[in-house]
Amino acid sequence: MFNAVGGLQDTLNRVYEKPGESFNEIKRLLLLEDEKELEVLFSFADKVRKKFVGEGVLLRGLVEFSNNCANSCFYCGLNKQNSCIKRYRMTKDEIMRAVDDLSAMNIKTVVLQSGEDSELEPLWLAGIIKEIKNNFGLAITLSAGEKPHDAYKLWRDAGADRYLLKIETTDLQVYAAAHSGRFIESRLKCLDDLISLRYQVGSGVLVGLRGQTADSLARDILFFKDKNFDMIGIGPFIPHTGTFFSNDKPGDIRLTLKVIALTRIITRDAHLPATTALGSVGTDYRIEGLKSGANVLMPNFTPPQYKALYEIYPGKACIKEASEKCVLCMDEKAKISGRFLDYSAGHSIKKRYLFN
Repeated sequence: MFNAVGGLQDTLNRVYEKPGESFNEIKRLLLLEDEKELEVLFSFADKVRKKFVGEGVLLRGLVEFSNNCANSCFYCGLNKQNSCIKRYRMTKDEIMRAVDDLSAMNIKTVVLQSGEDSELEPLWLAGIIKEIKNNFGLAITLSAGEKPHDAYKLWRDAGADRYLLKIETTDLQVYAAAHSGRFIESRLKCLDDLISLRYQVGSGVLVGLRGQTADSLARDILFFKDKNFDMIGIGPFIPHTGTFFSNDKPGDIRLTLKVIALTRIITRDAHLPATTALGSVGTDYRIEGLKSGANVLMPNFTPPQYKALYEIYPGKACIKEASEKCVLCMDEKAKISGRFLDYSAGHSIKKRYLFN
């Protein structure tokens, strides 16, 4: 795509300095295939990561508390049409024991994640949030899908700090083709509600969805910049037999790494995880994710009896390892990447927030 590495460096500098004017250049960078040019791209992203978020790799302790879902998304194994999955919803005591386990490992952030469970009682979750804050003082990230503004406010008032709501794609046609009875306008409204309530807000995309193009991915990246998200999760699409997209090809790993790298260059100081999906495609590519701009890892503290049941996609990494071993594995990945684990709460470093 570029005649010389020097030309590529100039392009990366222009994208970094003027991202809002760089749609065509972002698209061209997504199409890079030459190995030497990819090394330049990933190295550039890594330097941006170092400048804006430092050398620490943040840890988020994941607790997947329910795999119930009212949606029929064609790419997700939790979709309500999947009758082969055993459904569960953890009790309050089970959740608190999992939080105790991750707190004992010195992890300062818990991510409470579920499917879009229509029977999730907002007051019940608010009580758990308050108890976690009172007993452990942890930062709390929620990821429970689209909910009414009042539920988001209730949880924010109870002490929730962050909310992750992945857009999956901003391409209207790709979004419509991947969902039944769900509309991108609703997703966007929920993201705006979360921002207005002063959550630290995260979103993200799947790379490799049916119909997705370099154009749509470039728009996704600029959407992240426009919304100024605090955290952005990017992972490859992995087909699941219990979905409408079961026969689609998996998302390309190299393209996923390019999206991570360009998202780092464009957003600069957002927290970007090397997602579990990167470690679930036969080979574990989370180290490559860390070397391409990511700065977060997510050890899984879901109780053993439930881990395998939270099957958004098959072959999920770390479902058999004990949580303690998972943290040691994260430490090893950080060291191989030339980094270290950062055991702080890892709040957003956007200038709109002031934390002690």
